[in-house]
Formats: sequence, structure tokens, C-alpha cells
Amino acid sequence: MVDPLTDTLALTEAHCHVSRGFEAIGEWALRYPATNRLKFSATVEGTCWIDFDDLDVGRIELEPGDVVLFDGRHEFVKGNSDTVPIGDAIEAFGSADGPIARFGDGVGTGLGAKVVGVGGHVSLNRTGDELLRRALPPVIHLRATDERAATFRWLLNRLSREASTSEPGARLAADDLAHLLFLEALRACLAEADALPVGWLRAIADERIAPALRRMHDQPGRAWQLDELAHAAAMSRTTFAERFRTVAGVPPLTYLLNWRMRLAERALRDDDQPLSAIAHSLGYTSDSAFSNAFKRVNGVAPRRYRQAARADRLTDDAEAAVTA
Repeated sequence: MVDPLTDTLALTEAHCHVSRGFEAIGEWALRYPATNRLKFSATVEGTCWIDFDDLDVGRIELEPGDVVLFDGRHEFVKGNSDTVPIGDAIEAFGSADGPIARFGDGVGTGLGAKVVGVGGHVSLNRTGDELLRRALPPVIHLRATDERAATFRWLLNRLSREASTSEPGARLAADDLAHLLFLEALRACLAEADALPVGWLRAIADERIAPALRRMHDQPGRAWQLDELAHAAAMSRTTFAERFRTVAGVPPLTYLLNWRMRLAERALRDDDQPLSAIAHSLGYTSDSAFSNAFKRVNGVAPRRYRQAARADRLTDDAEAAVTA
């Protein structure tokens, strides 16, 4: 049966990209701009801290093996000293030669504590950006002392190695390792589901409704009834409906409708199937029933959505060609 997390991540087209690693010696502090992209930052060696502007999370102290996952909507300062001037991260990384950026008041002298780190971002399609960033808290601090410490440590050490070498295939290896790190981070979040916002990710983590979720993801085109889903979860109809709404934020059949519409968006964006085929695969008996449901959820008819999505893709391809 389909794993809902794998299913949803595939829909988001999530891909991890590693930026340049860094080695800081001595005292340092850098300001990073908001990027509006899901990002991660990991400390491989040494200790430092990170302060997010406009977020009431306090200063996060980072130990070796710690990972911070954040939504990229806020500027932040990262460093190990409050006494040095705050530098510009873009300038510090942009002026570096090779795969490693080096900064701090001890660079060139070898004096002072050393901090080694690596970071990157997660690219998502438009559906994924809405689904994933809404499902996560603005900032998640994953500590090297939790149950996944050994896995985090191995991934970070290997990621740091690939991010700091010019060997063939290093970029691909680093991105693949970052993807595994991202998945481990999500698994760690699922293990602490009560800290997650109400939504699909918290629903996936709820063992009581998980059997029903798996069935909806496995057969999204089936005309599921509330009684069937409640039975799969071994609950009464009322208890199941209340539990589902509490963790997912919507009733079970509304979740199913929304999931069908996400699948429809992907089909309209990526495939050349006629509307009738898409409608049938999602359990609709007519094009009009599907079109009405799609427009009610997305605010635009399926044909218009397909036209706009393909126009956006042509624009993105043209921009990529110019910058290639």
C-alpha cells in the first residue's frame, strides 16, 4: 500500500541542493537574507548560534551534528560572537574560491575555534511549496542528541566531504545526501508530531488514522465512504471524524477531495491526458463533475489551469536558457 509521505513528497517534486560549505576560524557573525525557500543549515564541527529576525524562537545554539530546517521567510544572523561586526553572508560566500568559503577573524592565522558547516535549500514545485512549507513550523532544530544522532552524524560527515571536494560527481552526491538528510529531518518531525501545525504532515504521523490515510492515497479514485475509512482505522464513525479533523484540520472526505485536486494539478501540468481520462482516474463520472470540483477548490477551470501552467513552464524554460 502507498506510503503517504513518499506519495506527497513525489507530488511536491522536492529536490535538495547543497550550497558552498564553510570553515570559520576565530570570531565571526554573518547576516543571511530571506530567500523564501525551504532551507537547511547543519553544523559539522564546532559550535555556533543562529538568530532569526521576527521569530520568537530565541537564539538557537548549534552543536556538532545539529541541523536547522527553516522556511526561508526571515533574515537571520549566524555566528559565534556578539562582539565582532556582522558581515554579509552573500559577500562572504560569493568571494570564496573553490567549494569552501573561509571567514572569521582567525583566518590566515589559524588562531581561534573552528566551525565547519554546510547548508542548502529544497526546491519545490508550486503545489509542493504550498503543501510542505505550510505543514512545517517556521524553524525546526534537530539535535545530534536525538534518536537519529548516528544517522545524522554519518550523513553530515559524508555531505561535508562531498561539498568540499572537486572530485567528479561530488555535486550530485552532495545533493543526494542532502535529500536523505531532509528525509531524516522529516522523519524526526513525524516522531514529534504534537509540535507540528495541524495539517497533512501531522495527519501522516498519527498512527490512529494512518490506516485510513494509506487507503485514500492508495486508491484516490475510489468512492470512499466515511464508514469504510472509520472501519479501516478501527474507530467509530464519529470518533474517527473528530480525530481526523483534529490532526488534519479538515474532515476525511475533504482531505480526499483536496488530495485528488493536487493529483489533478500534476496531471494537468505534466501530462497530455484528456480531461475525461483525468476525471475518470480520480473517480469522477463526468467531465463536468470533475471540472466543477476542480474550479471550486482552485478557483479556475481545469483547461485554464493547464494553459496557465504550460505558459509558466515556457517562461521558466526561457529564463533558464538565458542564465545557463
